[in-house]
Amino acid sequence: MSKRKICIISATRAEWYLLKNLCLEIKNDKDLALQIIATGAHLSKDFGLTYKEIEKDFKIDKKIPILSSNDDKLNLCKSMALVFEGFSKAFESLKPDIVVILGDRYEMLAVTSVCLLMHIPIAHLCGGELTLGAIDDSIRHSITKMAHLHFVSTKEYQNRVLQLGENKNFVFNVGSLGGFNVKNTNFLSKKELEKELDFKFDENIYLITYHPETLNLEQTKNNIEILLDNLIKLKKASLIFTKANADENGLLINNFLAEFCKKYPKKAKLFDNLGVEKYLSLMKISKAIIGNSSSGVIESPFLRTACINIGDRQKGRIKSENIIDTNMKDLQKAFQKLETKKFKEILKSFNNPFENKIKNPNKFIKTKLKNIKLDTILNKKFTDMLWISKN
Repeated sequence: MSKRKICIISATRAEWYLLKNLCLEIKNDKDLALQIIATGAHLSKDFGLTYKEIEKDFKIDKKIPILSSNDDKLNLCKSMALVFEGFSKAFESLKPDIVVILGDRYEMLAVTSVCLLMHIPIAHLCGGELTLGAIDDSIRHSITKMAHLHFVSTKEYQNRVLQLGENKNFVFNVGSLGGFNVKNTNFLSKKELEKELDFKFDENIYLITYHPETLNLEQTKNNIEILLDNLIKLKKASLIFTKANADENGLLINNFLAEFCKKYPKKAKLFDNLGVEKYLSLMKISKAIIGNSSSGVIESPFLRTACINIGDRQKGRIKSENIIDTNMKDLQKAFQKLETKKFKEILKSFNNPFENKIKNPNKFIKTKLKNIKLDTILNKKFTDMLWISKN
């Protein structure tokens, strides 16, 4: 009997951070064959050639470059065209039994469309979420409608996928993949991090990841300037930046960060990719994680680290009380709240909405991918909500 072929797609460091443990589960199962396709930012010098992180532990079956030197609307559309061309050929060659896609990026919308046209079942991770400040929201829900298996992070997200007409027998609440990473990380000490990063920390450490708001691109330049103006005023502070994603205006942000860190080399440093261990170790000892990354909203509660979440990019997500929502105009107020006795007490005892009874979501997902019957799974039916049907 031939092994079931599970194909994992990854385009960014953030995706791989969540997919790695699932890949390990599949790789170690004698009845499954793991296939990995790397694309997007993984293959770009501008974003650190992060496919090398994958190759430390796995064989990459196909590398499909899709990015150009520009990240405007036209070139993003051209990238999606390259996805159609490259992935159709790759799938014809690899012949996967099921493809696994995570999240809400534009590349994954194109990958999902290729799967749909080639009659390949799709498993979607992290559906049902909301990010009202980005086009990701529309992309994520579109992928949900094309996918056949759904693995979500909370009960509310599960309900939202069901609201989109998906069959309850194929929608599973597995909890936070990022939370599992946090709980299973061997954290580096402050001294070990200083050696790894070749950087001497000051008294207060801030971890910063800021991405463009894809529905408010006109303000990107102004926003990053305001952010950096506020950060440089922080006392006894070390500022550790990770680069923005390969979204429209991501390169613009990264150029600003590079210049800033060049100007203040003892106070700030920019990294293409920190990797899971260093990133989470930094988050653990940081006074706050700052920016608009989903990791700030989802992973920081597990470490009880404060998060200053800026703007609308993560608007709509479930959030715990360690999150300080703000905008660029009120950023100083957010830093002031960070220092209050009341907020420091909250950090000690708030409830984490991403906790889940499933101890190992990766093993759970792998088991479903292994055992689900695929012969009829492509025949999707829209499931009406009863309250809608009766009115």
